[in-house]
Amino acid sequence: MRNPNPYEPYPVRIDDITVETEDKSLKTFKFVFLNPEHEEMFAYKAGQFAELSIPGQGEIPIGIASSPTEKGFVKFTVFKTGKVTSYLHSMQVGDIMGLRGPMGNWYPWEILEGKNILIVGGGFAFTTLRSSIKMMLDNRDKFGKIDVVYGARAPGMLLYMDDLTEWEAQGKINMHITVDKTDDPNWKYHQGFIPPVAEKVAPPASDDTYAIVCGPPMMIKFTLPVLDKLGYKHDHIIMSLENRMKCGIGMCGRCNIGKELVCKDGPVFTLDQLNQMPKEY
Repeated sequence: MRNPNPYEPYPVRIDDITVETEDKSLKTFKFVFLNPEHEEMFAYKAGQFAELSIPGQGEIPIGIASSPTEKGFVKFTVFKTGKVTSYLHSMQVGDIMGLRGPMGNWYPWEILEGKNILIVGGGFAFTTLRSSIKMMLDNRDKFGKIDVVYGARAPGMLLYMDDLTEWEAQGKINMHITVDKTDDPNWKYHQGFIPPVAEKVAPPASDDTYAIVCGPPMMIKFTLPVLDKLGYKHDHIIMSLENRMKCGIGMCGRCNIGKELVCKDGPVFTLDQLNQMPKEY
């Protein structure tokens, strides 16, 4: 059951707010639906996004950070960067706003089941990857080996520290955390940029191994040659262009790459698909 009107947001209440980074630029908002029926209608898969709607302010497209296996709420991590996001950062637990979606496609889980998965993520783009990792952990028997390479500029800019600590302790996936640079003498993880760490720890390329890559453009630019060097086929490299999202339903036309509308045909594409598009992404 889906919302018959894609323009109408579901009313949601802010149930919890977590400040994720030391500069307070990123906060995770936990929303609960005012109408339980709306939660059922908001059936999503890991990799999708939605529009956060604030009356009188506007709306913003944001990747869903919670997993479909987490019931009773939905989470979004929001970077304070403009009018709507700044207003949202000023809101409090208990405030009411709107949620429109879910939108776009998702990572091809029907193909990825039974496969080894390499996840490479950087900075704020780790939001939908958090959804994917949590979903795979909750269905761990459906996947092969899982390696996660996640990096940020500094330790204080890493997202979801409680999750990272829990995932590492569980030992069900291989966590490879890195920061560009740190002076912390107690830092026990990698130090350096994401691409060389990925080259060092990535599983061997094979027909049973897929890579999911999501991060800032510069990280992607230098990560893709690493995967090429390791022998990953371009149809085994999966990427998300969620940063191109606008209206979410293909009406405004501002997310197009050639003839493709990222919000309807994506945001998830294989590198093989992207290679056939104009180099606008």
